[in-house]
Amino acid sequence: MRQLTFTQTAPLNQDADGAVRVTGSRVTLDTLVAAFKKGATAEQIQDSFPSLSLRQIYGAIFYYLDHQAEVEEYLKERRAEADAIRHEIESRPEYAEFRERLRQRRAELIDA
Repeated sequence: MRQLTFTQTAPLNQDADGAVRVTGSRVTLDTLVAAFKKGATAEQIQDSFPSLSLRQIYGAIFYYLDHQAEVEEYLKERRAEADAIRHEIESRPEYAEFRERLRQRRAELIDA
């Protein structure tokens, strides 16, 4: 009888800035996990990201399910980093000025 091997590698890699992406794409694990948690099937995810194969999507989902605690910790860290960057940007004076100009422009368009 033929002997099968059961080693699998996830179609994921981590780039220099720490983001985990589907190999050969710019799609992040964060994005796939968020869609999966919202109830999207692999096929629905592929509709949103046609550059990904079902094999890649299922592989990423499998990795998430098999390493859920580690991935959730990674996602938590990514959210904290994003929040810190957002706070830094929003605290800059030019950001407040820009938002005010947008508000004024929006008001002008609504009144027109």
